[in-house]
Amino acid sequence: MSLTVLYITGWCRSGSTLLGNVLAEATGVVHVGELRFLWLNGVLGTGSNGRCGCGARLTECPLWAGVLGAVRPADRTLAAHAAEVVRWQAACRTRHTHRILRRPPDNGWPETLAATYRAIADQTGARVIVDGSKFSSDAALLTHLPGIEARRVHLVRDPRAVAWSWLVPKAYTGRRSAPNSTLHWLGFNLTAEAVARAHPDTALRLRYEDLVRDPRAAVAQVLGLLGHPGPNPVAPDGGVELGGNHTVTGNPNRFARGRTPIEEDRRWHGALPPRQRATTTLLALPLLRRYGYEMRGRP
Repeated sequence: MSLTVLYITGWCRSGSTLLGNVLAEATGVVHVGELRFLWLNGVLGTGSNGRCGCGARLTECPLWAGVLGAVRPADRTLAAHAAEVVRWQAACRTRHTHRILRRPPDNGWPETLAATYRAIADQTGARVIVDGSKFSSDAALLTHLPGIEARRVHLVRDPRAVAWSWLVPKAYTGRRSAPNSTLHWLGFNLTAEAVARAHPDTALRLRYEDLVRDPRAAVAQVLGLLGHPGPNPVAPDGGVELGGNHTVTGNPNRFARGRTPIEEDRRWHGALPPRQRATTTLLALPLLRRYGYEMRGRP
């Protein structure tokens, strides 16, 4: 069975959980959330969230218990293997993206990641896996994984909206200052661009603002990138019927179910303090115009 992985790059708080959950309503697609954190959060319990999107602990969820068991070597305990995976991942961080575009890391992470994708496909029957981990290094690594067709969506959101979101702690993670968020926004987006430049035929840049402005058209673009025949899960009125999911960490909206409107969160326009707004604008200036954002924050 052919297996496609759609990897979402970009910085956090840019709508990857929303996009992934919508895509998961298309036939043959499964959204796994931030798969990268399965071992750190789920097994070791040292990350920010150990619950699956289904509500169970990750190690008690039938899907993830099966996947972890399939990937774990017979001579390792689950905890020992998880600790080993986390050490391997340390050599595949965002700052390593350019190196990994040339060659994969010389450790067990590439084989483990490929085996995990195959185990997910075996457990779910899905032909497309949406991974919202947002590490450009892993997006680069996909090219080196045999038997996997890689597709990438570079998801971008106005950095001032992202900075405001980070000022408001969520249930699964803490707070970042506006400068800290914006510097990460720059780094993650620049490395996402590098991966897309290396693989232009299998990559798409999508703005969060365009996704929420016309979700049906935006999702159609992504389905086109995947060569997915549809139908488009977004209704003509811009709403979507969300079922269950098995996401590894992510925005708390991953627990949403039922009829869900796709709407822009514009609270930052009035809530982001002027000083943080000015700082974020200044720091992000090199990429603002490139992504179609105005100085005053009107996308």
